Amino acid sequence: MTTLISGKAIRMDNQYLHVELADGRIISTPLDWYQELMAADECDRVNYHFICGATGIEWPTLDYHLSIESMLIGAHHQQAA
Repeated sequence: MTTLISGKAIRMDNQYLHVELADGRIISTPLDWYQELMAADECDRVNYHFICGATGIEWPTLDYHLSIESMLIGAHHQQAA
């Protein structure tokens, strides 16, 4: 059986993006994986909502979308150097 990983809340600090999952777990990934969020001001960072049955996060003012599953598997959005 496949269970969708869904989010409940997010929080960011200077180093990490933390997502509280509906099942009570909290996952954290380095904030520097997400350059759009690193560059955003606090007002834009807190302006998010869950999408796709709470399996993704959207920051509409940044036009940025993130899959919670991608956080779990360690996929990040860094540009090649």
